[in-house]
Amino acid sequence: MCGISGIFAPNRMDTMDGQIVHRMNETIVHRGPDDGGVFVGPGIGLGHRRLSIIDVAGGHQPLSNEDGTIWVLLNGEIYNYNDLRADLLARGHRFATNSDTEAIVHLYEQYGESCFERLRGMFAIALWDSNKRVLILARDRVGKKPLFYTADKENVVFGSELKVLLAADPKRKYDVDLEALSDYFSLGYVPAPKTIYRGVRKVLPGHFVVVSRDGLREKSYWTLSFGQVEQRSEDEWCEVLQHLLCDATRVRLMSEVPLGAFLSGGVDSSAVVANMSRLMNDPVVTCSIGFEEAKFDESEYARTVANLFKTNHNEQIVRANAVDIMDKLVWHYDEPFSDSSAVPTYYVSKVARERVTVALGGDGGDESLAGYRRYKLDMYENKMRSMLPYGFRRALFGPLGRWYPALSWAPRVFRGKATFQSLSRTPLEGYFNSISTFRPHEKAELLSGDMQRKLAAYDTISVLQKHYDEAGTDDPLSRIQYTDIKTYLPDDILAKVDRASMAVSLEVRAPLLDHHVIEALARMPSNLKLKNGEGKYIFKKSLEKTLPHDVLYRPKMGFAIPLARWFRKELKELAYEAIFSLNDGILNRRHVEKIWKQHQSGRVDRSPQLWSLLMYSKWKQTFKA
Repeated sequence: MCGISGIFAPNRMDTMDGQIVHRMNETIVHRGPDDGGVFVGPGIGLGHRRLSIIDVAGGHQPLSNEDGTIWVLLNGEIYNYNDLRADLLARGHRFATNSDTEAIVHLYEQYGESCFERLRGMFAIALWDSNKRVLILARDRVGKKPLFYTADKENVVFGSELKVLLAADPKRKYDVDLEALSDYFSLGYVPAPKTIYRGVRKVLPGHFVVVSRDGLREKSYWTLSFGQVEQRSEDEWCEVLQHLLCDATRVRLMSEVPLGAFLSGGVDSSAVVANMSRLMNDPVVTCSIGFEEAKFDESEYARTVANLFKTNHNEQIVRANAVDIMDKLVWHYDEPFSDSSAVPTYYVSKVARERVTVALGGDGGDESLAGYRRYKLDMYENKMRSMLPYGFRRALFGPLGRWYPALSWAPRVFRGKATFQSLSRTPLEGYFNSISTFRPHEKAELLSGDMQRKLAAYDTISVLQKHYDEAGTDDPLSRIQYTDIKTYLPDDILAKVDRASMAVSLEVRAPLLDHHVIEALARMPSNLKLKNGEGKYIFKKSLEKTLPHDVLYRPKMGFAIPLARWFRKELKELAYEAIFSLNDGILNRRHVEKIWKQHQSGRVDRSPQLWSLLMYSKWKQTFKA
């Protein structure tokens, strides 16, 4: 795992200033503390920070072909590089190292732009072809590794983090993208290709961008469709899953440095550890954290799995205090990000880094296998929608959704406000309403009149609508899974893990995000993913002979922290000062005060909304936006 940076001026033929590239590179030392390198040439500068994993002695970057005409930067790992290397050697290519990075250089020589579809791994790649004066920026299929870029009339600047771009020209002022900010208040993250800054973009997962004198050209090299359903028996699907996960785990065990696993005690991480135990000769090094508050503590289940597979288990009970690490997290995330599980993700990464350099995790299972509780609720609501015409639902449930009190403190049977709001809408509108931090009706109250006028008719739901329409199926569950894989997975879940783990120089690999696994699961009928209210139905069934029943079928806890209490106690003073110091014309202060008072009363939990506001305020303060 590494960090990359660079600058390309298509129309300049003088040598790029190496000090600019060095300055950019120094902002991401945390991503690659083991080594750094810079290459400059006519109109091009490339920078690399290395976390040494494969070919520790010989994998220095930037790396070129034999005659120095093609250069490459890699952030990530290419798991099939040995197979690629063997094929390329047979075709007459000569290798100077044993690194996976060099395979990319020769693969490009052999196949040109189609080289990326041959890679199996997680990656952000910058490839410089000096003969054609072309720069190519590519990102892996699901977006495990980040890649940002900005272009003006003279330069294209790129990097693994937004702060790399800011360092290229410290005097340049980037304006906030108001649509992106509106997206943030709905989703809790900024969806690709947008960033929080106008004119700065994320390379989309499964895409590459070609930069030349002719301008920029973007192309997709991978598509995922839920439209080609394969009918197999449950036993056959169980066998397919077992084989795919075992193989995806196997290829992720390559490493010349200490390797282990995150173990939460949940289904996904436990399945990964089970496969690692079968494949490795030595006990698996497993790492987990526990919390003092029993409501948030899964350590008992992690210990159960660790004992079952006789792992070298490392557990640390932490008192996850956001006050201690908030500024650090805001700096690492670069743009507003309000998934509060970033806090425990940072802590477990820190614990793991004390013992290993590479950790396998269970990310990706919830999206592909319908593990989130919200999928179950959405299917329930869709059944109700199918029984009643849209006009009737809108007339009946619309007013109920407005008038019914929130009652977040009450038993679930009495908490119908969000359900009424969703039932009055179309399926996608209902789903968007249920996942939004600030639901559509409240966001209208949150944003100032001036902000709403600047946004005009823009609506964040359009971000989801695009993917919802491209899923290749009419199946309601598959459509929202596809939408989440294209939005929530890369821009929330994977961004969270990447930034938290890279903050402590830890590489994280996710077998369930192997593209062979994802493609197979997209072909699985949705009723085998969510069946009789049980999410990950077929996955759990495939693991019944491997994992204890209590691990497989216990209620899902998630990776949570006691936010509600923090905003009434530990975080109260800091949060109040930060949130109410905002005076940028974006927010309606009266509504912010209303949210604060509701939460402090103890009758309503508004901690997700307050965390969103706090992260926005701290981001503005940190980056002087």
